[in-house]
Amino acid sequence: MISIPDLWMPIVVAAVFIFILSSILHMVFKYHHKDFRPLPDEAATLDKLRPGLTPGLYSFPYCADHKDMANEEMKRKFEKGPVGMMTVMPSGPPAMGKYLGLWFAYTVLVGIFVAYIAGRTLETGADYLEVFRFAGTVAFMSYGVGSVVNSIWKGQPWSATLKEVFDGLLYSLVTGGTFGWLWPR
Repeated sequence: MISIPDLWMPIVVAAVFIFILSSILHMVFKYHHKDFRPLPDEAATLDKLRPGLTPGLYSFPYCADHKDMANEEMKRKFEKGPVGMMTVMPSGPPAMGKYLGLWFAYTVLVGIFVAYIAGRTLETGADYLEVFRFAGTVAFMSYGVGSVVNSIWKGQPWSATLKEVFDGLLYSLVTGGTFGWLWPR
């Protein structure tokens, strides 16, 4: 059994590599750029939404209790549409420093879980490919598989989710490779 502190190096190095890779994917390749579309008549729509709209999660038409779904008026609202979910963030420019910091913290957290599971399963001196496969698979559960629920429950287009799963595969390969490379011998 290998402790998490003994695996601090692959945790941090993998997090740094993934941070760099994700920056390249989003700033150079920009294939996520078309995941979002503008609102129709954006200025007028935002003017209409602005009064009283505070940051938070919204669904529309709003149904306070699933039992209300049987109500004929609620059924008409859903039939008429639009039906959706919306995240409203605080006004102002995106707090990129905060988001990037949280993203880096998340990559470290994933690395800690990978280290925990791998450290209890694999021995010191384990073969590179064995560590790569195991650590990469565990990482993929966080980076790749987790985004599928957004298409299932939140209506995110599958094309966007598949790109996120692909990103997760790349991050998992980097994590597996880093753990295999820096695994205690």
